[in-house]
Amino acid sequence: MKNVILAKRYAKALFSVAGETDAYDEYSRALHDFSETYRAYPEVQDGLTNPVYPLDVRVKVMDYLVEKMGVSGVIRNFLNLVVQKKRAAVLPDIAESFQALVDEKRNICQGTVVSAMEMGTELQGKVRAALEKITGKRVILTAKVDPSIIGGIIAKVGDLVLDGSLSSQLLGLKESIKGVNN
Repeated sequence: MKNVILAKRYAKALFSVAGETDAYDEYSRALHDFSETYRAYPEVQDGLTNPVYPLDVRVKVMDYLVEKMGVSGVIRNFLNLVVQKKRAAVLPDIAESFQALVDEKRNICQGTVVSAMEMGTELQGKVRAALEKITGKRVILTAKVDPSIIGGIIAKVGDLVLDGSLSSQLLGLKESIKGVNN
């Protein structure tokens, strides 16, 4: 919980700076790319967060990464500040919080739809339209396949979960039968 609060604080600060030059997309992309790099390479995590390394070494690691990624001056300063404040472990959470703020500003929400088999684009469009009608926001939908749901779909947008999977219906039926016998 502490990391989420910290992440939101840093994300809000960067968001206000991004608003001055309308650099939301640039900052979001840079944070996302950095977050992916951080998660993908344990040596990057170690180099930025391990207290065995002196702070100046961790700052040099960040400088090297920032230079290789070719990010702007504001993001460079922001990432260096995060390392100097010993908050590098929170960077993936900061990236998510920043994206959530950008999405909120643009009346967008991220959603996922899980199906037992690959969904066609037409069906995805219908699901997206239904979710947009329910939420009143534009929905960016990510489709996933999970054969364990047997059939149907599970749609998630924010806190809203619509579970129309066959596996949950069978589970509900099972619980109903158990309740009748008791």
